[in-house]
Amino acid sequence: MPISPIADNLLRWYKQHRRDLPWRRTSDPYHIWVAETMLQQTQVETVIPYYERFLARWPTVEALAGAKLDDVLKMWEGLGYYARARNLHRGARGVVEEFGGQLPNEATALLQISGIGRYTAGAVASIAFGRDEPAVDGNIRRVLCRLFAVEEDPRTPAAQERLWRLAAAVLPAGRAGDFNQALMDLGPGICVARKPRCLLCPLQDDCQAFQRGLQERLPLKAARKVVPHHTIAVGVIWKRGRILIAQRKADDLLGGLWEFAGGKQERGETLEACCRREIREELGVTVRVRERIATVEHAYTHFRVTIHAFNCDYVRGTPKPLEAARARWVWPSELGKFAWPAANKRIIEKIMTAKRG
Repeated sequence: MPISPIADNLLRWYKQHRRDLPWRRTSDPYHIWVAETMLQQTQVETVIPYYERFLARWPTVEALAGAKLDDVLKMWEGLGYYARARNLHRGARGVVEEFGGQLPNEATALLQISGIGRYTAGAVASIAFGRDEPAVDGNIRRVLCRLFAVEEDPRTPAAQERLWRLAAAVLPAGRAGDFNQALMDLGPGICVARKPRCLLCPLQDDCQAFQRGLQERLPLKAARKVVPHHTIAVGVIWKRGRILIAQRKADDLLGGLWEFAGGKQERGETLEACCRREIREELGVTVRVRERIATVEHAYTHFRVTIHAFNCDYVRGTPKPLEAARARWVWPSELGKFAWPAANKRIIEKIMTAKRG
């Protein structure tokens, strides 16, 4: 089958300009799966050290399947989007149990594994197994919107299906892995979100948006939504030199991570009253709220929070994980052994600074 001009131009460019990345030096499907999972929503430069540490610890899918989730989350700490880590761990166990420790080589079978969606299935199938499968992520979606002048919101289901069809239509038989990786390099390197570097682009002559002067207008952006903001009070609960911490339930946001108990402030409620109520509801204990030790601003994907942390004295009650997965007393020196959300880590810094002082 003759190769399309788009694929030919892009592959020639990729041969000369491809990035030297650690997951491109292996054909191990498990290693490629780990990389593609980490690269979701995260920049390459951030991923590289995590990828190398992760595979040094768990070099095979069997090793990851046998790991404790707490250890996996601790290794993932700081990379964000922790559902990826939970799904990767669960998926590894599924690969061992359902596929004898070998990732299946077909995209349809890969989709049966926890955490593997359409993009990851296409990426692993094409890169690791040489299958003729497209892979469309955010960067590739932007390239395709410009390349084919797609003047509709790419986030709608209809537009997404159209982009997948377009990606499949230009896929070169037998070269899908290189072609998909070339698109992965073109998106963040040349076809960037703002002010694309069209004069350096190997697809300039093929790009309908460039020919029509639409490259800075596409892809179309949906109207920005108002981002909700929540005020949260949490307690650093002390008892005889130790601190009571709680682990979030697996299905919650940041599931499996540890935190200081607390929650959202209700209308008309003081921060101190919020702290006492949330701790009672979450862990079943009564505390005396003392001074505020930190105020932390943090933004998640769909909302923002302001977290007010208070030192609290334990008063009475046996800690029970009423709205948590687990609870335990730890010494301040042990806090670093657990996996924490970024905002809580900033509270820990305040605690350790005060201890040293």
